Amino acid sequence: MALHVALWSLYISSFVLGEKEPGSDERNQMLDSMIPGSSPVDWCEDNYSIVSSVAEFVNTMSNFGFLLFPPVLLILFQPYAQHIQREIYFVWILLIIVGLCSMYFHATLSLLGQLLDEMAILWLMMFSLSLWYPNRYHLPYFRENKRHFKILMMVATILCSFLGCVNPVLNAFALIGMGIPTSIIMMVELRRLGEGKAMRLGIRSSFLWGAALFCWINDRLFCDAWSSIQFPYLHGFWHVLVCIAAYSGCVLFAYFHARTECPNEKPVLQFWPSEKCEILSFPYVALRARRPADPEHVKDY
Repeated sequence: MALHVALWSLYISSFVLGEKEPGSDERNQMLDSMIPGSSPVDWCEDNYSIVSSVAEFVNTMSNFGFLLFPPVLLILFQPYAQHIQREIYFVWILLIIVGLCSMYFHATLSLLGQLLDEMAILWLMMFSLSLWYPNRYHLPYFRENKRHFKILMMVATILCSFLGCVNPVLNAFALIGMGIPTSIIMMVELRRLGEGKAMRLGIRSSFLWGAALFCWINDRLFCDAWSSIQFPYLHGFWHVLVCIAAYSGCVLFAYFHARTECPNEKPVLQFWPSEKCEILSFPYVALRARRPADPEHVKDY
């Protein structure tokens, strides 16, 4: 769907901004957007320096986390999806789509690839917001009409997708800006719950987000300095760090939702494959009410 939105947004925006009937010139613009190197964005990594057919090899391959981690989460969150929110499956699928779109963009540096990359992130963030925005922060009307809030988020997502095609240069800064209120809500919810395990995951996620942002800014604004020491690969580190931070944040918001909306399911934050090594394990939300055979010694601290 993101591909159709991107193509039609390019087509409509060229018509609106050009103030003329859409015709062959506008269709050619859509085709031109698929040409490698048509994007105005070019990251610090040297183009075609490692593999002749891939524009930015490191930036492309560093997205593999988006393809490897979500399938594990799809399995771990099966009880959650069955008894609390089936829509969480789509969150993990969107993470995969984000990785695929980012790989396409960095492999080609095409304008279409850039728009698909940014729109996939936008759709992931807006869909997650529609699922997990805490009810206590809603306007009174939406507290009683959550379905209408989801419809509003869908309309806003489509509108933002179109506006992003009008001025693509601003997309990345707008998307990063959305992370600020998300981080604030996450920290407020963590303090409200006061659970050690959730707090540790929140701190790790925030640290990874900060480190990822450091890499993004340095690669974008201080490319010459990093190239001078033969290390123009910070954007690749951004991909790795933001991938872990993103799925950790999604797990936390899914946990907040379960604790608030479905307390009878007895949700608990756990780690796989090892509770003793949280840093190297996948966090997920288990339901004690659905797993009476869980060992009693597994605690929420």
